[in-house]
Amino acid sequence: MPPTRAPGHKKRGRHPRAPSPAPSPSPFAAPPKASPLLAPPHVVRPLPSTPQPSHDPQVAAPVNPLHRHSWRAYGLVTAGGAALLVMTAAFAVYCRAKKVGTVRPWVTGLSGQLQRAFVTGVPSLKRSELEAACEDFSNIIGSTANCMLYKGTLSSGVEIAVVSSLISSKNDWSKECESQYRKKISSLSKVGHKNFINLLGYCEEENPFTRAMVFEYAPNGTLFEHLHVREAENLDWMARLRISMGIAYCLEQMHKLNPPVVPRSFSSTTIHLTDDFAAKVSDLDFWNGTKGSDSVTEGCTMLDTESIVHQYGIILLEILTGRVPFPEQDLPLEQWASIYFEGKMPLAELMYSSLGSFPEETARALCDVARSCIDPDPSKRPRMAQVAAQMKEITAVGPEGATPKVSPLWWAELEIMSAEAT
Repeated sequence: MPPTRAPGHKKRGRHPRAPSPAPSPSPFAAPPKASPLLAPPHVVRPLPSTPQPSHDPQVAAPVNPLHRHSWRAYGLVTAGGAALLVMTAAFAVYCRAKKVGTVRPWVTGLSGQLQRAFVTGVPSLKRSELEAACEDFSNIIGSTANCMLYKGTLSSGVEIAVVSSLISSKNDWSKECESQYRKKISSLSKVGHKNFINLLGYCEEENPFTRAMVFEYAPNGTLFEHLHVREAENLDWMARLRISMGIAYCLEQMHKLNPPVVPRSFSSTTIHLTDDFAAKVSDLDFWNGTKGSDSVTEGCTMLDTESIVHQYGIILLEILTGRVPFPEQDLPLEQWASIYFEGKMPLAELMYSSLGSFPEETARALCDVARSCIDPDPSKRPRMAQVAAQMKEITAVGPEGATPKVSPLWWAELEIMSAEAT
């Protein structure tokens, strides 16, 4: 809009002044609509009967009061519009953040409609989708007394592990089985640690009868294989420290939950390794091992936090010594290590011979941690939070250093976020 003049302002020349170029519109706000308050009032003044002095006090008035109020109203309108824009942008950002926060990487590659989940954040997947991913359940990679373990690949390339119950008839699936199955899913969904084989979904169908859980897949085998199988790649000193710290941080978080999440079995065979040799604690079995008369749960014992701390001490000794926990022709690892703890064996004989050189002070401190974890008196064993703090002080490996650096799930999540943005 061209600038307005006060009413009665006299022109100083015959030639009109060239209008100044209009400012370019702002990309963030629309130009205000025309208002009657912004238009200067038309004032009719009578012609003077006598010559007027050269200085007219009315002409010299700087701004008409009505004009001043108009600019004040314009300022209020502009400020209000800016505030509305800010509030709208903030609301849009909040909605976007909330929407992205609910994105789950495991949805990538699933063609079917997600069913209603009985556990918040864990989607229900169709059996047909899992059949396609696992090549009609022919890609078997393991089994337990109650479950079969399959490897699958989603259409996006994300690898998954599917654990399916061996029970194939609804008549053999008791209410106790269903209760434990749901409790297992509920507890696993709360872990969410980067050093844990996290639960991605579940499958529950009646025809054909199916009860299955879907987990992340760690492609580099188990810790047991890399420590005790000759064909597996040997782990150097820093890799062993990083693995031991990843396990400690994961167990620390699992024990802090209310109630604590305790895996049914815990050993070097249940710890998997990622592409970059980060530890992934797993709990792939269906049952937590509560005692009952049901045939599925007979003979199972429930581990407690003190037992997990003891098992961590055994795994730490495996990592340091390279010896299996229960050799066929020698003492069990715990008894054999006690020879060192009693001062009857040098450190060099205790440590894994293929490690070569290693920092003796660090190794001795780690052995002390293992010794406290396997104390025969469970009440004297430290808590996992204390173990993790001691290990961090010894190794100087923080949580970020122990977590996987490359994860296919990260790429899947990035793929979903990119699709949402477009």
